Amino acid sequence: MKNVYTVAQVNSYIKNMFTQDFMLQSILVKGEVSNCKYHTSGHIYFTLKDAKGAIACVMFAGNRSGLKFRMQDGQQVVAAGTVDVYERDGRYQLYAKEIILDGAGYLYERFEQLKRELEERGMFAQEYKQPIPRFIRTLGVVTAPTGAAVRDIINIASRRNPYVQIILYPAIVQGDQAAESIVNGIHALERLGVDTMIVGRGGGSIEDLWAFNEEAVAQAIFDCQIPIISAVGHETDTTIADYVADLRAPTPSAAAELAVYDVRQLEAALEGAKAGLKRSFMGKLDRYRQHTLHCAKTLQYLSPMNQIREKRTRLLRQEELLQAAMEKKTVSCRHLLSLYTEKMKGLSPLDKLNQGFSHVADEKGKTVTDVDKVKPGSLLTIHVKNGRILAEVKKTEKQKFSETVPEKV
Repeated sequence: MKNVYTVAQVNSYIKNMFTQDFMLQSILVKGEVSNCKYHTSGHIYFTLKDAKGAIACVMFAGNRSGLKFRMQDGQQVVAAGTVDVYERDGRYQLYAKEIILDGAGYLYERFEQLKRELEERGMFAQEYKQPIPRFIRTLGVVTAPTGAAVRDIINIASRRNPYVQIILYPAIVQGDQAAESIVNGIHALERLGVDTMIVGRGGGSIEDLWAFNEEAVAQAIFDCQIPIISAVGHETDTTIADYVADLRAPTPSAAAELAVYDVRQLEAALEGAKAGLKRSFMGKLDRYRQHTLHCAKTLQYLSPMNQIREKRTRLLRQEELLQAAMEKKTVSCRHLLSLYTEKMKGLSPLDKLNQGFSHVADEKGKTVTDVDKVKPGSLLTIHVKNGRILAEVKKTEKQKFSETVPEKV
């Protein structure tokens, strides 16, 4: 009779076959989530299905730390893990260790993971950003040779400054070869020694822009010695290249405006500076002219001839004042002299003598004003208008004269 096996033996044998299959120990399975249940234990039970089949899956609580989203029915995911047999039920299932969203969600997970890695390596740090030159002569552009992006860059750059030379590296910006082509373009323009570089393309889906999220492109931008402006997609699109680049522009048109200085503004600024310099020069020249005139007047005033003329004029004026003062003093003295003369006439002895009065003096020449001062026998000298008389006192007598003047009738 043939060998008969128990259910447990069969399940154990099948489990052993699964264990020995290397592919089943590390497999990626893509499908739609259904029957998703979060168990109170922390485990997640769900089914992955597609149009032709389904497979039971489980993610144990210990592996949930790597899950960046909440699973829901209908999501397209890629589950990485091991296919093994659950011996008790005799059915196989996928033991998921990592789950990521498929399509745009999968790319977004890759984007976030690479972003974290590069940020930890310091490639986004501000201290590594190079300043964009204000005035450039050559502009390097890494983008597709056709499309709106390159036309916008050329048109805006040429309008802002027609003297800037634009060097285009026709890169592949979408597909499997895009990352390598962009890296080659950055290296080629770096060897040419352009002043500034624009790396970018027009807008699109995350799949279309994915080349600018590749690590190789980010490393090439970070290592480039030429300042790089990233210009990928529209204003809302953000790529790894935007974080690594020295400056991020929301659009290719904005990148051209940031890279190329408007020569019209420069000309206007130069004209303004010229006018300001002219005003400053004319103002300073006027101040120097006024200073020169002031110095000339000061020199003229302080010159020897002017000093002689000034002092001569002053002396003439002093002479006139002195002469006027002398004349005034002379007139005043003459008037005073006339008054004194008239007064002296009234007090002059000669005038009194001419009026019939005489002057009597004793032997010692002293004026006799009191009869008590002389005695009989004393010699007196009597002065009259034409001589003197010697006389001897015979007798004296007192007489009292009234001092009041009789009134005229």
